[in-house]
Amino acid sequence: MRKSFNKASVFLGFLWMALFSITSCSSSEDEDSELTGDWLRQSEFAGVSRSGAVSFVIGEKAYVGTGYDGKTRLKDFWQYDPSKSAWIRIADFPGDARSAAVSFTANGKGYVGTGYNGADYLKDFYEYDPEANTWTRITDFPGSARYGALALTINDKGYLGAGYDGNYLKDFWQYDPTTGSWTEKVGLGGAKRFNGFAFSLNGKGYVGGGQNNGLYETDLLEYDPVKDSWKRLKALDETDREGEDYPSARSLAVTFTMNGKAYLCVGTNGSALSEVWAYDATADTWTQMSAFDGYAREGAVGFVIGNYGYITTGAYGSSRFDDLWQFDPTMANND
Repeated sequence: MRKSFNKASVFLGFLWMALFSITSCSSSEDEDSELTGDWLRQSEFAGVSRSGAVSFVIGEKAYVGTGYDGKTRLKDFWQYDPSKSAWIRIADFPGDARSAAVSFTANGKGYVGTGYNGADYLKDFYEYDPEANTWTRITDFPGSARYGALALTINDKGYLGAGYDGNYLKDFWQYDPTTGSWTEKVGLGGAKRFNGFAFSLNGKGYVGGGQNNGLYETDLLEYDPVKDSWKRLKALDETDREGEDYPSARSLAVTFTMNGKAYLCVGTNGSALSEVWAYDATADTWTQMSAFDGYAREGAVGFVIGNYGYITTGAYGSSRFDDLWQFDPTMANND
């Protein structure tokens, strides 16, 4: 009698676990399907797979170049035209081949500088003219040579800061393309960092994430170019955001802005991430979006053309990627 009872108990136990597993899986799938945003794979990047590249947008075309393919640092550059779903190789970057450089767009031209060439940190800077398909060396960045810095554009002026030059940095500089001059601004109001993320929205700049002394930084900072001042916003920290959704702290992430919101995508917090979050600067709140459909990665590049965001290149461990994904934040998740 006792033996029969044990068999029945084991059977009922397995049945309960199976039902629980099915219910949990269904609940998780339902939760994922409720997230907004749809990813669609597009024409692959035509250069070799890489990480640590740079990108910028001029008009309705994107430009991607430099980076590291796992063996060699690169200086090739490519133009992407979404209307033709085509990549075209343009003039090579004229400086040293490099990775972990920065880029920004200002006054109808692209700018690329700093980075690491495999031996030295760099501070040279170059301007790309899309009409002439030519690069021109401009005044070197006046701060220290560095890699893993961050850059953004506000009101047709470029901004560059932070990074690593043998020391973690938090300085901040403005480049004016009309005068060709650099001006030092008030340094970041939070932690030093390298490989952080940056974006501009509504005439202000935003900086967060990155690493400092082995830690992933959780602060989010807003820069006002009129007042030349920084404001600390809600942190990417569970203790500060109790009851609210928020992205995990990360480095080597992708950011882009469109339709009044910023999007923080992929990156690493010790493990490569697929998370995608939308940021509302007015409310200082985050909303989770559908996860990136490509392989989780760090060191990718992103850009916006029209009403779509794009992510390409990047790395997962020793693997590097050349796939291109288009993101529509208004569409329901089709997974």
